[in-house]
Amino acid sequence: MNFSNVIVKTPGKSYTQGLSTSSLGIPDYKKTLKQHAAYVDALQQCGVEVTKLPASEDFPDSTFVEDTAVLTEEFAVITNPGATSRNREKVLMEPDIRNFYQTIHYIKSPGTLDGGDVLQAEDQVYIGISDRTNNAGARQFKTIVEQFDYQATIIPLKAFFHLKTGVAYLGDNQMVVAGEFIDHPDFASYDKLIISDEEEYAANCIRINDNVIIPDGYPEARDKIEAAGYPTIALDMSEFKKQDGGLSCLSLRFKV
Repeated sequence: MNFSNVIVKTPGKSYTQGLSTSSLGIPDYKKTLKQHAAYVDALQQCGVEVTKLPASEDFPDSTFVEDTAVLTEEFAVITNPGATSRNREKVLMEPDIRNFYQTIHYIKSPGTLDGGDVLQAEDQVYIGISDRTNNAGARQFKTIVEQFDYQATIIPLKAFFHLKTGVAYLGDNQMVVAGEFIDHPDFASYDKLIISDEEEYAANCIRINDNVIIPDGYPEARDKIEAAGYPTIALDMSEFKKQDGGLSCLSLRFKV
């Protein structure tokens, strides 16, 4: 998974009032900023150029930039986020994406799509149907990517919040899987790194060039990933977990 560029966005003070289904409490804002800074440092350690956008106080969840777009080597897709309070985050993000891409497609209403429901594994793309991504949005996205010779598979979710909450592609035909994806037929052809229910949060990890960034505190998952041949960087994600966020949610990763 080779990337040259990453876009991130600083959490605003309003972040603590963002959407959440967890019962983990309200995030500590100062700790959130420290964890986000450590995340940026880890990305830079992996050898990418990081574009850091300023906070947007009107959009508490906008640090989770992954949901606003899907970026490939050939084109960008501006999504149509399914949460009403987050939908206009895509408008804020588009000018920055235009700095890197000339070919841009759009998901249009009534279709909705969150980038967290899209997983690319080489020329195969998986699209999750969730509370934030509907069938119309998934079908639009499938039509777009198939124009560029990608294969696209739509997967209705049973339990996970987003598709990438429970699955991550590391490259080399290796897929990190948890929960409903462990025995899922659409992932049967991959070499699986199975994450236990107790460490399910660690399934949302990201490979950036030679390293895999994982949440700290999940030793079983870390050992499996390192045994598969990937050096790891573990980060404290406590304040993002409180808002249903994970490592992938905090960045747009791409190579152009």
